[in-house]
Amino acid sequence: MMSNDVGHRSSTALKVALRIISAWRATPHQACRILRISPSTYRRIVQGHTAGKRLDLDQLQRIGFVLEIHATLRTVFDSQYNVQGFPGFKNGNEFFEGRSPLQVMAQGDMIAIYETYKRIEQLKSFATIA
Repeated sequence: MMSNDVGHRSSTALKVALRIISAWRATPHQACRILRISPSTYRRIVQGHTAGKRLDLDQLQRIGFVLEIHATLRTVFDSQYNVQGFPGFKNGNEFFEGRSPLQVMAQGDMIAIYETYKRIEQLKSFATIA
């Protein structure tokens, strides 16, 4: 009973993360790379089905970073356009080297996702100064 509940919660979290990533205008390929899910899992979730299997710790951490990035963007920006658009905007920050946060995260490795999260999280300190 307990593991079924965990499976349901992680499947729900995956659905939310995919909605967020979709709002960032990511391609299905980028979404799969960011969350480390298969194209078939992506299709099942988008069609409203469950993930089908339990998500591993790595996948849950990736979902957590997506949710945290979204929460940070909602805190920093008043405009929904910026909340949804920022991850796709080219970024002049030294870490991004002219790429968008979405491009960096879609490399698929956890370090790129974590480092992107850290850079976006730093926007909070700038928002409180302004």
